[in-house]
Amino acid sequence: MKKLFAILISCLGIALTSNASAQDKVIKIGAIYPLSGALASTGIQLKHAIELGEDIVNQDHPELKGIPLAAGAGLPRLGGAKIQVIFADSQGNPSVGQAEAQRLIDHEHVVALIGAYQSDVTKTTSRIAEQREIPYMNPESSSPQLTEQGYKWFFRTTPNDETFIHNMMQFLDGVKTLPTKKIAVVYENTDFGVNTDKAVKKFAAQSGRTVVADIAYSAGSPSLNAETQKLAAAKPDVAIFASYTSDAMLFVRTMRQMKYAPPIFLANDAGFIDPRFISEVGPQVQGVLTRDVWSNDLYTIKPVIKQLNDMFKPRSGGNDLNGNSARSLQGILTLADAINRAGSTSPDAIRKALAATDLTADQIIMPWAGVKFDSKGQNLEGQGLILQLVGKDYQTVWPTRYKKMDNLPTLPFTWK
Repeated sequence: MKKLFAILISCLGIALTSNASAQDKVIKIGAIYPLSGALASTGIQLKHAIELGEDIVNQDHPELKGIPLAAGAGLPRLGGAKIQVIFADSQGNPSVGQAEAQRLIDHEHVVALIGAYQSDVTKTTSRIAEQREIPYMNPESSSPQLTEQGYKWFFRTTPNDETFIHNMMQFLDGVKTLPTKKIAVVYENTDFGVNTDKAVKKFAAQSGRTVVADIAYSAGSPSLNAETQKLAAAKPDVAIFASYTSDAMLFVRTMRQMKYAPPIFLANDAGFIDPRFISEVGPQVQGVLTRDVWSNDLYTIKPVIKQLNDMFKPRSGGNDLNGNSARSLQGILTLADAINRAGSTSPDAIRKALAATDLTADQIIMPWAGVKFDSKGQNLEGQGLILQLVGKDYQTVWPTRYKKMDNLPTLPFTWK
């Protein structure tokens, strides 16, 4: 009898514990980013952005009007449950990222994955998610190939490089003070770089331009002298770079040392918008252009941009949101919204909710038309911007309806 009573009390205790507060329940999401190694400066900023998204979902933020889950605490359709993001360090290495994806699924029992910034790391980690049938949210990687693998569980909120490069050509069409017909492409030999090169060749041809130099290099090379000499010898009108932070900085230093500057210096985002790049070489590379998806000077058009940036800066050592970190924030908010709409932690229910996502411009933080995925998991509503570095900030120069400063862009590019 005592034994039966003890069992009854034990069961009742478990029930009381599980039902005492639904808000105490947590839903685990795995996040894979380069938190150490050459890309740590970027990865840590992405981590801060994901953590901000976690706070927006879990705490009450009624000031963020229109953003799903900002008002109220937790996921209402799951009884106020909170999300808990568990971070894993890819070290910028695809095989390490793959192992971490396996660990997060098998040992941390996450219901979804988010990441992984670098396209080649996203490629290996999303393959694991596909095999294990776990939803994968990709906010930042831009290789077009990632949505061409026939995956059912992969969703990408950011536009891909084909969209971005097409936007670059549209911007160049509007440059009337300099020729823009001869293009050079400088890119690291990874998924990100190779697919940037492919997109440039495709859209350059469509816009009547010619690629006069195709310069691949090994990421993390100790010297980029040969590549810079080849670029200078090609005499392009426009040089388009696809490089992460350390390589972007080394190219700037090498070109400046050789006293060579392309007339139009245009980056495919990545390392050129990293806070470390701006602080260490920004004063020398004033006027460099980059494609992007975010600019803090757009707050007059979209007030939530300033609100979020003010929330982000204290978390990030005083750094502003940029196109990398803002995309990570949008990604976690989109994923949390889908989990809430699913009303379940079942991976298949979350996948179906992601596939049904239809967020309007007023419901997202990015200056896009919304978030709506096609059958391949690609957001159809995204768009790029072209920015120019002025002081410590990038200013919007394209589309021209967003342009704030009349004297931009300043061309040709010259060293400061």
